[in-house]
Amino acid sequence: MEFRKGLKDGIPIALGYFAVSFSFGLLAVKGGLTSFQAVIISLTNVTSAGQFAGLKIILAGGTLVEMILTQFIINLRYSLMSLSLSQKLGEAVGIKERLVIAFANTDEIFAVAMGHVKELTFGYMIGLQLLPIVGWTGGTLFGAIASGLLPKSISSALSLALYGMFVAIVMPVARKSRPVAIVALVAAVISCVLYYVPIFKFISTGIAIIISTVAASVIGAIFFPVGAAEEEEVQ
Repeated sequence: MEFRKGLKDGIPIALGYFAVSFSFGLLAVKGGLTSFQAVIISLTNVTSAGQFAGLKIILAGGTLVEMILTQFIINLRYSLMSLSLSQKLGEAVGIKERLVIAFANTDEIFAVAMGHVKELTFGYMIGLQLLPIVGWTGGTLFGAIASGLLPKSISSALSLALYGMFVAIVMPVARKSRPVAIVALVAAVISCVLYYVPIFKFISTGIAIIISTVAASVIGAIFFPVGAAEEEEVQ
């Protein structure tokens, strides 16, 4: 019963993941990766922001150090989410089961799990995560295959969907929270400066992502600490 409930709750997530990862598959193959490589990346990562940043580093010929630092910074939030989720897991969920659950503790899965009224069981979490993993990996496969079948104009248009997803994630929150909007704008400005100003041409893609992310986060922490940000949202 718990497993079936998890499967049902995971259907909307799986459908959304399929659409987004379809675009990732297009971008990956368009950049020179094979369909197999794109699918393996999605199957072993299950993270849109991390994979997108990682793909840029791969295509730019970045180093492993850049990749490690970028993934650490972008995906650091998952450690906090996992700590919170672990408090809601039942006592019957052991260490091995928790490690399995941690593999696919994405933003959307975390949100649905935390909204679950009952104590979380291993069966429910496996059901909740199974279809999203299949949707994310399957969407990547279909996108990778479609990149060689679709006309170039359509393929290029569909590859923009991933960028649209990031805009869709940021904009609703930014419209409600002035601090979030400012931090996002600062990150975008820093990224543009590092990309377009000739003096910064020596900075690679991976390092540019790290600098933009960390700098914007520090500025946000200094000028908009959590207490002030919460008061801003209430007003």
